[in-house]
Amino acid sequence: MKAVRFSRFGGPEVLEVVDVPAPHPGPGQVRIAVRAAGVNPSDWKKRAGLMDEGLPQFMGYEAAGVVDELGEGVTDVALGERVFGFSVEGAAQAELAVLSHYAPIPPSLDFAGAAALPAAVETATRALDQLGVGRGGTLLVNGASGSVGAAAVQLAVVRGARVIGTASPANHAYLRSLGAEPVAYGDGLADRVRALAFDGVDVALDVAGSGVLPELIELAGAPEHVVTIADFAGARTHGVRFSSGDGGRAVHAIAEVGELVESGRFSLPVARTFPLTEVAAAHRAGEEGHVRGKLVLVVDGSR
Repeated sequence: MKAVRFSRFGGPEVLEVVDVPAPHPGPGQVRIAVRAAGVNPSDWKKRAGLMDEGLPQFMGYEAAGVVDELGEGVTDVALGERVFGFSVEGAAQAELAVLSHYAPIPPSLDFAGAAALPAAVETATRALDQLGVGRGGTLLVNGASGSVGAAAVQLAVVRGARVIGTASPANHAYLRSLGAEPVAYGDGLADRVRALAFDGVDVALDVAGSGVLPELIELAGAPEHVVTIADFAGARTHGVRFSSGDGGRAVHAIAEVGELVESGRFSLPVARTFPLTEVAAAHRAGEEGHVRGKLVLVVDGSR
């Protein structure tokens, strides 16, 4: 089968689509014929050597497709069913992938739309859980128009929270459609937020990693009221929690989001799709930024 791999660290040019042996699922896992796989910022961090040191490495943590092999003990899904989920092995950008956590694809979604969900939904849910976001509270999301930010906004609204989100003015109408009150990022952010919430906010989530942790701490009242998923150095400097999967993942979220999708309370747009063979172009588009929604690789003409 074909899979995305790199044998040296560097830019998108190090990515190759190579022939490798097909994987097989272990106990509790399923294998899918991949129809679409999500592309995430962690992909270029991994490719640049900022995550794992070993070589070679495969790519991709989320995918959607059709179940074609069952691991021992799997009884909750059948061959031929459409599912989406996570590849713990990080090898989902391939023609075949083993999923360790999976759920049925919501009926209204195609494969690309389903492949866009797992990482954003899990990351957002984990951060909201860590912040204790619930009914009656006010959440500030810094970087609310990207895939994780948009997921956090919608999931917080479902929980009954008031949400204020930062984004460029061009994305303010989009944030309003998700249920957030938009503010522009940049100098004067704290004043603009206080114009909407005079006493500040209860908690804040930093998705953008744009160096605003001091302002978020000021608005939320204390470092323990702030979580970042994007500013590791700033978190250490300012005593803010850095949320990563190392402390446990909210994998339950992918089984819960289907009902929200079908009821119209959650959506995550696919910004653009690329054939698997054009994975380097997908990385370049992602690293350039300004993408609203997810970039997705597709397999076998399933765009």
